[in-house]
Amino acid sequence: MTQHLQDFEEIVEVCNCPRLGELAPDFEAETNQGKIKFSEYNKGSWVILFSHPADFTPVCTTEFSGFAQKQEEFEKRNVKLLGLSIDSVYSHIAWIKQIEELFEVKINFPVIADLGFEVSYLYNMIHPAISEVHAVRAVYIIDPEGILRASITFPMGVGRNIDEIIRMIDAMQLVDKEKIATPANWKSGDDVIIPPPQTSQEADKNGHAGHGECKSWYLCKKKVSV
Repeated sequence: MTQHLQDFEEIVEVCNCPRLGELAPDFEAETNQGKIKFSEYNKGSWVILFSHPADFTPVCTTEFSGFAQKQEEFEKRNVKLLGLSIDSVYSHIAWIKQIEELFEVKINFPVIADLGFEVSYLYNMIHPAISEVHAVRAVYIIDPEGILRASITFPMGVGRNIDEIIRMIDAMQLVDKEKIATPANWKSGDDVIIPPPQTSQEADKNGHAGHGECKSWYLCKKKVSV
């Protein structure tokens, strides 16, 4: 093992950073809907675990109402939502009740009360340069096998785009099903990218002939049924 790789492994071990393609860290936590074990909550479903800095704050309030308004869209895609902040269960209950009244929505998903920072540290949600007492605005997308498939961290003052998170779910589920890739700015119904040839011989034979639009031997698109 090289010194560079050793240094990298030590950094990962210290921050305990979850990495794409690996099992998402398991945990047990208290929520406004009772205690949950993440691996059981995740079993058989996609999960979007998202953190917010604090209850009763303006940006987070708009995000929670945004997630609540799209709950049916997530359910159609076999996706469960799971919120988190370093606030108490009682704070979550009161804040959720207020959001439901203000925005006329029903929040059906649980919210973790991470008072001891256990889950926040486990998922590297505490960034001291931003705050040592609040989780950053992060999103983790975990598939039904418990594998971390995507993560996004947002600036504190920038609210998340819920439609973009749904688009990412659509893309990942289609990639898994069809063994293809999606181009920049892809949305459901658009053409997808065919995996490129893996050898010079395949490239010479133009292995994608007849599959749709080809810009080059390595960039061909086709339509798929969603």
